[in-house]
Amino acid sequence: MTETLNRTTAAQLLSWMQEHRHEQVQFIERLVRMESPTDVPASQQPVLQLLAESLSALGYCVRKIPGRTSGGHLFARPARRDKNKLLQLLLGHCDTVWSLGTLEDMPVRIEDGILYGPGVYDMKTGLAQMLFAIRAMQELSLELPLTPVIFINSDEETGSHESSRYIHRLARLANRSLVMEPSLGPIGRLKTARKGVGRFTITAKGKAAHAGLNPEAGASAILELSHVIQTLFALNDVEKGITINVGMIDGGLRANVVAPVSSAVTDVRVLTHDDARAIERAIHAIQPITPGVSLEIEGKIGRPPMEKTPANQQFWNMAQNLARQLRIDLQQGTAGGGSDGNTTSLYNATLDGLGAVGDGAHARHEQVDLNKLPERGALLALLLLSPAVVPEAVAQTGT
Repeated sequence: MTETLNRTTAAQLLSWMQEHRHEQVQFIERLVRMESPTDVPASQQPVLQLLAESLSALGYCVRKIPGRTSGGHLFARPARRDKNKLLQLLLGHCDTVWSLGTLEDMPVRIEDGILYGPGVYDMKTGLAQMLFAIRAMQELSLELPLTPVIFINSDEETGSHESSRYIHRLARLANRSLVMEPSLGPIGRLKTARKGVGRFTITAKGKAAHAGLNPEAGASAILELSHVIQTLFALNDVEKGITINVGMIDGGLRANVVAPVSSAVTDVRVLTHDDARAIERAIHAIQPITPGVSLEIEGKIGRPPMEKTPANQQFWNMAQNLARQLRIDLQQGTAGGGSDGNTTSLYNATLDGLGAVGDGAHARHEQVDLNKLPERGALLALLLLSPAVVPEAVAQTGT
């Protein structure tokens, strides 16, 4: 779109979003009142059904993908589409970290333009924004240069273990991905980088013995694990953004027994693929130093880092330019947590944090700033209307 067209279209979209703000807020409230914790698959069904009905009403073909251990997932594409157009992937999740019954003491409410409720920020508002952006473009007769396809999963909060294979497949096919996770911080920065996330379990196996009668006959797994824990913490590197935390330990039988088994569960966060590989090697290379004790080490970086690739930065620059048409001072940032954007970034230009502006993900004060809702919906629509991302190497060579 030309700059003049951008300004005109931006004004149209912002006006539409403002006119439909109350309707959108009502829809968000419906979603939030449908409690949908990841670990209760049946709870996902009302949310997925409402989303499926809403997408069908927008002229989308919706396919429900049953889950084996999750609540299942939705895939949707326009019923009428030009098969010659490139694809753009809209990605979100409907599961939350909140247990059933949370609404009793954390009710949905609006105070001073702020909407509160479990899952409202992470990320049910983002799902509503996606639907209303598509509807706005339809009602304003705005033609999309790339065909939007939508994938909504219900296991993101626990690592997308079941749904990741679908995300990998779709990301390979799409020119770009728009991830509807909440934005970063109170000013609503877009997430152009995320740390990769890994989990490792280190188990020390020794030999039990009576701590008073013959301790020399035993081999303490707890003693060995204490050395391992210090080795793990020594791998932290603040300057490089490498964080390693031993968050859980277990082991031993009782105080008067030399511990035969002890284990530690470790969370690892890294900013680059090179660091991910290096940390994996370092952890798996740890050797025991306590005589008679062996180590079993399991785990890997399950979610790779989302780096500031040339394609991601090109998409970010497009977003920043479009935001100026809405008079938004858009900024970018790096998130310490992972999302499905970490996966899509392996294959295409990815922008994350396109959802709600607010605060309190996974916290009791979870909230969304409703005053930012219209402008963020308009920004999303403008991004969907923008031309395809062209990788720099292709743009430079003209091939």
